[in-house]
Amino acid sequence: MKFMKYAVLFYTSVGIEPYTIDSRPKKFRLWSYLLFWANVINLSFVVLGEILYLGVALFDGRFIDAVTVMSYIGFVIVGMSKMFFIWWKKADLSKLVKELEHIYPTGKAEEEEYRLDSYLRSCSRISITYALLYSVLIWTFNLFSIMQFLVYEKWLKIRVVGQTLPYLMYLPWNGQENWSYYVLLFLQNFAGYSSATGQISTDLLLCALATQVVMHFDYLARLVENQELDDDWNRNSRFLARAVQYHQRILRLMDVLNDIFGIPLLLNFMVSTFVICFVGFQMTVGVPPDIMLKLSLFLFSSLSQVYLICHYGQMIADASSSLSISAYKQNWHNADIRYRRALVFFIARPQRTSYLQATIYMNVTKSTMTSLLQVSYKFFALLRTMYIK
Repeated sequence: MKFMKYAVLFYTSVGIEPYTIDSRPKKFRLWSYLLFWANVINLSFVVLGEILYLGVALFDGRFIDAVTVMSYIGFVIVGMSKMFFIWWKKADLSKLVKELEHIYPTGKAEEEEYRLDSYLRSCSRISITYALLYSVLIWTFNLFSIMQFLVYEKWLKIRVVGQTLPYLMYLPWNGQENWSYYVLLFLQNFAGYSSATGQISTDLLLCALATQVVMHFDYLARLVENQELDDDWNRNSRFLARAVQYHQRILRLMDVLNDIFGIPLLLNFMVSTFVICFVGFQMTVGVPPDIMLKLSLFLFSSLSQVYLICHYGQMIADASSSLSISAYKQNWHNADIRYRRALVFFIARPQRTSYLQATIYMNVTKSTMTSLLQVSYKFFALLRTMYIK
């Protein structure tokens, strides 16, 4: 499907086929299988080294190093969890995509009625911008130590940088003075890319699916509002029955969407709260300008990810609740009294707004981001207090 092409592209690069459809039969590809598990094993190795480094840093009292490596651990955990949940929920996701295919507009006339081009352009523009932002972030982190070495030590010759790794991790040997440095550099770059791709692909997939849900809600709202009614009860009742069936179909799509993405979203918000706090703390302890630039990009990317999810959550909530308003705007005063009574029940259901949910504990809207930032600031203030003391 056109909406999911960017998400599928990133999933393919880490060896994941997110869903199967009738027009593309399921195939076993050895290279995809090997690539996926290579990503998982490498990410596990790197995050284990980071967790060990965290323990050593806390034991030695290196508070700033501990905070720094915790932000890396959070980034990897989010990426791994999103990859695993999509891999685990592939069957459910395939059913969801199949259902979306059934109600997807066919033919130029239907596409214009649904305003498909407008939604597709919006989704593509946001997907490309978000993917570029996160790609710049991860390759800035991956190549930062190499650029420092080349610029400061080899070109300007103003200070000795040495062979440093992009991310902090514990090693039981000195990995910076022999051939193992290059192996570790590759593995860390590979892990950083895998984690970022896991996040990019899942976020783009969520945005693509949410856009289609919003498109169907909006189409149904226009259809209901513009329906010309008269005193023909049979014709009007058939229209209302079709509208109710269409609405129920969209609500079932929302249930499946929340079942697939609920736990990853909850974990994403929980970890992002701490990552934003940790990165913000690092920026306030006096770091060089080049490190500040890197941290600013990390912070902006984390905030953009949270805002993107909350933005689409708000779009779903608004599109869902607008259906009852559209029904009220009908020329129902021309309809039979039986239609008016039935319309009351149709209006009542959309007033229970459908939300994108991070499990049952959180409805995702723009206010969710406000709450997340408030919690992040509280942890930030606690870290500052601990650091000063």
